[in-house]
Amino acid sequence: MKVMMRKTAAGLSAYVAKKDLEETVVEMEKPGMWGGWVRLANGWVLELPDMAAETRLPVTVEARKRAE
Repeated sequence: MKVMMRKTAAGLSAYVAKKDLEETVVEMEKPGMWGGWVRLANGWVLELPDMAAETRLPVTVEARKRAE
């Protein structure tokens, strides 16, 4: 699914347009976020693609939702 990752005043957030869902990132597998999973405030866990650490936000990526 397409997910827009961006930085907000509250921290990192993820926006899923097809679900009209915007949630704050509450946990990350890797400090740089890319190439690992992130947990959203609603409990979803998304696997993000490998990207360069200096990737500028906001950016839209293809992420996979993990079944937890």
